[in-house]
Amino acid sequence: MQSVGIHISDLIQLDELIEHAQFHSKEYGDNVFVFLSKHYGELKAEHEEQHQEEKKDHQQLPFQHQYHISMNAFEADLPKIELIELDFAEHTSTNFYYQDPTSTHHAEGLFQPPRIA
Repeated sequence: MQSVGIHISDLIQLDELIEHAQFHSKEYGDNVFVFLSKHYGELKAEHEEQHQEEKKDHQQLPFQHQYHISMNAFEADLPKIELIELDFAEHTSTNFYYQDPTSTHHAEGLFQPPRIA
């Protein structure tokens, strides 16, 4: 992508543009439209090739700078992910059996569980 921008330096160089246009009018009989075409349009390459002696003057003309902007676009084509809704059954009954840790083997003898006094 290229663009031509207007800067303060271009406005300062407008007198160079007018002076060079007058030179083309006297030297080659160019009107304003032909002059602009030779310096900014379709005749620019041909004019620069034929008139190398004016190269220094052409570099002093306004609007000669161009900017190049490089842009990269990135697009990821990711697959669509579908979420599946799961139904959960409600748990209503308990499924365990608890037994007190007592044994008849400890009722008598040396090893007995602690007792509350």
